[in-house]
Amino acid sequence: MEGNDSVDPKQDTSDMAAFVQNLLQQMQSRFQTMSDSIITKIDEMGNRIDELEKSINELKEEIGGENSPSPSVPPAPKDDSKSPGGS
Repeated sequence: MEGNDSVDPKQDTSDMAAFVQNLLQQMQSRFQTMSDSIITKIDEMGNRIDELEKSINELKEEIGGENSPSPSVPPAPKDDSKSPGGS
């Protein structure tokens, strides 16, 4: 046991505290890096969704402009062509 007495318990404790402190700092740094990366990806995804929504609205306007005359055409002629008397 006298061999163990030669090791200063205070030094051992301070070494352990320094090790834990260093480990916690590394973990915090990695967490911050991952957090920043996730936030960047979310922002990019939000921008892509905004662009997609804009494109969809533009397509709706184009389709709406092309199809605007067609609702004025009555669907009755299509129904007459399907009737057995029209064959």
